[in-house]
Amino acid sequence: MGELRGFKTYERIDETNIAVKKRVSNYKEFTIPLKNKDLEKQGSRCMDCGVPFCHSGCPLGNLIPDFNDMIHKGEWKKALHILHATNNFPEFTGRLCPAPCEKSCVLGIIDNPISIENIEKNIVEKGFAKGWIIPEPPKVRTDKTVAVIGSGPAGLAAAQQLNRAGHTVTVFERDDAIGGLLRYGIPNFKLEKEIIDRRVDILKEEGVIFKTNVHVGVNYKVSELDNFNAVVLCGGATARRSLPVKGIDSKGVEQAMDFLTQQTKTLFGSTFEEEAISATDKHVIVIGGGDTGSDCVGTSNRQGAKSVTNFEIMPKPPVGRSEKTPWPFWPLQLKTSSSHEEGCDRNWLINTKEFVTNAKGELTALKTVEVEWKIKPGQRPQLIEKPNTEKIWDCDLVFLALGFTGPEKTLSEQLGLDLDARSNFKATNYQTNISKIFTAGDMHRGQSLIVWAISEGREAAREVDFYLMGQTDLPTKGDGDLLGV
Repeated sequence: MGELRGFKTYERIDETNIAVKKRVSNYKEFTIPLKNKDLEKQGSRCMDCGVPFCHSGCPLGNLIPDFNDMIHKGEWKKALHILHATNNFPEFTGRLCPAPCEKSCVLGIIDNPISIENIEKNIVEKGFAKGWIIPEPPKVRTDKTVAVIGSGPAGLAAAQQLNRAGHTVTVFERDDAIGGLLRYGIPNFKLEKEIIDRRVDILKEEGVIFKTNVHVGVNYKVSELDNFNAVVLCGGATARRSLPVKGIDSKGVEQAMDFLTQQTKTLFGSTFEEEAISATDKHVIVIGGGDTGSDCVGTSNRQGAKSVTNFEIMPKPPVGRSEKTPWPFWPLQLKTSSSHEEGCDRNWLINTKEFVTNAKGELTALKTVEVEWKIKPGQRPQLIEKPNTEKIWDCDLVFLALGFTGPEKTLSEQLGLDLDARSNFKATNYQTNISKIFTAGDMHRGQSLIVWAISEGREAAREVDFYLMGQTDLPTKGDGDLLGV
């Protein structure tokens, strides 16, 4: 345990943000870090519970009370060792994870939970600043080769683990840079890309081979995968949802991920043959209330939109934890992101009926109707339109942030892979119906969290290593080499 009764002595303190007016003028990260002494006090709030629900609430099984105790003692390097034992990339999760660990923190029953995510981010940032994070290539190489398709968090985690086992790992990425959605799907103001680059440089020095602009099944024949002893599919759930309503194909209706990707590529000097998607001086509507929708709100404000409106078809969640999702479950609770705070008119229980266009096929307005959800025991919730609630919303640009239906079918069709009922790649212990082919991350479980992607990449790597060698020393969830702590 950290400080006796530390949770009574110290209040939770979170990072603050740069003022809205200043931060929306650029695409830089805008959090203001806490001082080391304040962070050590935050670690002192940990109660070292007999049953640490934070540990089980984390998909990675991070050893949270252990690294909190090290922070309390000022042992930052030991805290880093503990953190890396279960999490390959805490610099990603420390910025992007919604922190299910904090929602299951025992202290959260009666008080504000431990600021686990912020502590995690600061541990790894100090590790980089102090030079503690260095390449650790395997001491012995096997004669096995593995292809990892996709360089998002699942692919990178699988690659690092398999490389540590001594296998020769090649990562194929269809885009022009490594990182998957971390690279082009997450705005720079949430994750500056230098954060990805420094970790990829370490992986390269450890021996992982990266190949970009290689779209397996398109410009790289799947038959070439026969040259590898095993294959891990980590390409993500990239098939986007649309809306089956009139005017969906009109000019001015865009997929959210196209907008976010284009904006990030533009920051790094890319040019496009087609006209750029721009929110500048436009009335923007974002359909979808999740993280991708929030990212569109933040990006639109930075581009200088006249107004930003957000539609969500679900009811407005309660400000506090709902009784339907008691501790330690993930709470049904209103989430207000930093992007929402920068300027956004949020609306719930709104359904889009039509995209209104002019004679040139250009978007001019959106027609909506208010809805309600009727719930009957034993039946699926039913969406009911409320009569006489149709409304016209003037707008120039609409972003569809409706999530993803699963992986694209290019690989499954060419490789002959089975799909599950949700159109994801079907697997048992991450192994598909083709014995040498494994899958992890969103391709396997559907659209999910970054922390789940890393967890699945690690777990899949363990199964691949066992398949190749008949045994494995790679750690399983919540396990790691803690010798020397």
